[in-house]
Amino acid sequence: MKIGFIIGRIGGVDGVALEAEKWIQVLKKMGHEIFILAGQFQNWKIDRTHDTLVPEMSFFSPESYWGQKKAFFHPDTNTTDLMEHVALYSRIVSDKIIKWGISNKIDLFVSENASALPSHLTMGMGIKLAGETLGLPIITHDHDFAWERGDRYISPHIEINKFVENAFPLRLPNSYHAVINLNAQKTLKEKYNRDSVVVPNVMDFNVPFGRITLKNKNLKADLGLEEDDFLLFQITRIVERKGIEVAIKLIDKLDNKKTKLVITGDYKDDEGSRYYNMLVNLIHELKVSRQIIFASHIIHNKGLSGEGNDTSYSLSDAYANASACTYFSVYEGFGNAFVESILAKRPIFVNNYKPVYWPDIGSKGFKAVMLEDNVLTDDAVEQMKEVIFNKKLNREIAEYNFALGKKYFSYETLEQKMEELIKISTR
Repeated sequence: MKIGFIIGRIGGVDGVALEAEKWIQVLKKMGHEIFILAGQFQNWKIDRTHDTLVPEMSFFSPESYWGQKKAFFHPDTNTTDLMEHVALYSRIVSDKIIKWGISNKIDLFVSENASALPSHLTMGMGIKLAGETLGLPIITHDHDFAWERGDRYISPHIEINKFVENAFPLRLPNSYHAVINLNAQKTLKEKYNRDSVVVPNVMDFNVPFGRITLKNKNLKADLGLEEDDFLLFQITRIVERKGIEVAIKLIDKLDNKKTKLVITGDYKDDEGSRYYNMLVNLIHELKVSRQIIFASHIIHNKGLSGEGNDTSYSLSDAYANASACTYFSVYEGFGNAFVESILAKRPIFVNNYKPVYWPDIGSKGFKAVMLEDNVLTDDAVEQMKEVIFNKKLNREIAEYNFALGKKYFSYETLEQKMEELIKISTR
């Protein structure tokens, strides 16, 4: 079968791009021929026979940027220009999708979050118009919805709100939903009476990840740390919902100078650096500056470790050096960092982020020290100490969780879900 992926950006490290890559890998393994239509190819080796660029579909295109700003952030009193702009570029995107679909004889479309979240108005409507014209089945891979983002996608313009309601999420008779958690499945059914298949985010449990190599064994030294330090890793971006302040407070409560927290992400997505500055103030207030390391200048590559002599490290390298990982998020659509830590065979400390963690992950039986509402109780801290410093227990938990992760969140799981989705959408 010829399957066409429609996505704003492929090759990046955002969750949508990463999961799209995994779908593509698994579908190719299943024998399907994959075509990609994207607004941006980032760190992606383009196959000219299968990959097509549509600049208007980029989130950073002038067309998309202007439309988003005028629709949600800097509205004009007169909406005529805005609505004409949205209508024009929706048709331009639609025409390009139709031409691409016909020329490549596509059998099935996959819309990567573009039909769920109105972060690109004209791409979402363009997909809807193309779907209506071609009548081909469309699987919408829905990572998150507008109602999950508070008032972010509520416009002061009635016309825009009607536009969003009309196009997001896509509800054509020939469209089929894949959601990433049970709460999304329940809400989609309640709001629109639309059925969906829950497809969890997955990892390839057959490829070594988070292993010590000749290169990454130098990571501690390159971070200015001692070989016998116990490293907790916060492998996320620095944004408020990640609850990084709880990990910093944990370091203080552990009361062990050899225990360090390494924060791998940067604060590019932290508007005005407000949250980052709050974290820095907390670090100084608790007097733990020697135990907290911001490492985005060294750890920034996705993928596996290389063997070179440079001081640029991957996330796999980071996990390889971790005694345990912290993940005190208050909200996640799924929780890639949790599954990564399981894949890397590293214990993890987690907040029971609502409404996803326990129903979709924790209830599967994983052994993780779990907080409620990010309250660091004395009992929880003692449990974490035991995991960090008891090497035998640390290894036992890691091996147990790895086996469970392979059962629930592997490529084999994804292949089963893909078979189910294709069967539903092409019957």
